[in-house]
Amino acid sequence: MRFVFLLLPWLELFTLIQLGIETSALTALAWVFATLFLGLALLQRQGRGIFNQLNSLQNGGQVGPELFLDEMALGFAGLLLMVPGLITDCVAVLVLIGPLRRRIARLFTGEPETGPAARREVDGSHTIEGSYRRVDEDD
Repeated sequence: MRFVFLLLPWLELFTLIQLGIETSALTALAWVFATLFLGLALLQRQGRGIFNQLNSLQNGGQVGPELFLDEMALGFAGLLLMVPGLITDCVAVLVLIGPLRRRIARLFTGEPETGPAARREVDGSHTIEGSYRRVDEDD
């Protein structure tokens, strides 16, 4: 894991150089500034959202841990967008996709899946649908 963190800045630099070669240096520079400002805006918006949730918690409201984790993941995506490079931008886009973000969060937290199949197993009822035809041994 440590190797990835040591290699990531070099890979990010390589991808930006390749973007500049394929398009132009101004395009690469514009990409860096656009994702920087997009990350700043996302981080600012999520920061306000987290403070609003903490305020509602203080006033007696209930905030589920999955909602708080969702807000933190979006803030993390904002931070990833602020890092110059295409690899972290791709990871940020993956974190911004809601269902994918929740599935990744379940992998890290170890929580069971909450889809229809998981609900069916929890309540213990099993329904098997189909048609049948009786076959006697005499025929």
